[in-house]
Amino acid sequence: MRSRDIRRKYGQNYLTDKSVLFKMADAISPTSSDNFLEIGPGLGALTEQINKDDINIIAIDIDSENTEILKEKFTGPANFQFLTDDILKYKIDNDEQRIVGNLPYNISTQIILKLIDSHEKILDMHFLVQKEVAEKIAGKVGTKSWGKLAIKIAAFFDNEILFDVPPEAFDIKPKVNSSFIRFIPNKNFKEIINQKNNFFKLIDLAFASRRKNIKNNLKSLSINWNEVDIDPTKRPEEISLDGYLLLSKVLML
Repeated sequence: MRSRDIRRKYGQNYLTDKSVLFKMADAISPTSSDNFLEIGPGLGALTEQINKDDINIIAIDIDSENTEILKEKFTGPANFQFLTDDILKYKIDNDEQRIVGNLPYNISTQIILKLIDSHEKILDMHFLVQKEVAEKIAGKVGTKSWGKLAIKIAAFFDNEILFDVPPEAFDIKPKVNSSFIRFIPNKNFKEIINQKNNFFKLIDLAFASRRKNIKNNLKSLSINWNEVDIDPTKRPEEISLDGYLLLSKVLML
């Protein structure tokens, strides 16, 4: 097995708690003909949970040693394809993709934001991430967690935290708690599908300073606040997703 230094480099904390793995599998609920993309399978603990008849699994790990172990370990009953690749560079080609994974904590938000580009091909996603990250993703308007990450993801995916996972569930205990979170594509994306990058720029500008109100943060943009049904004195975390979608429409950036 890889040394701890290399595993830390890749963010490899392997789940070993069978009750947690069973709970994850129950939430994912794999069924015949599913097409899974597993990110960071490690030594295959979660892979085993979705290894069912007539299921297709593409498992991507950046560690070639893990890939070779998995090729020997799994020969069925699912149809497997094990790849050594960087998920941040991988292109999803298949439709109706279900994506699962115990994500490396150091790049979990990068992975999720990248997958937004493939939202039309995705049926759902189930990820284990750092609890603090999960709370930022699932943030609600008017709270400290309602920020850039929550809004960008909410524009494309509905999400919910399913349950928390303690450090003791891993072979190398992380210093933080984890959460298992579900994502399902929503209909909001149709409003901004052709201007995602500009929508993201709008969100970044809006949260340039949480202390300032939305009007001050967006003063560089030509917004006639008298024509927008948004209170310009509100702070960015007080504006709903619908409000930001409305601003995006008005600006036509």
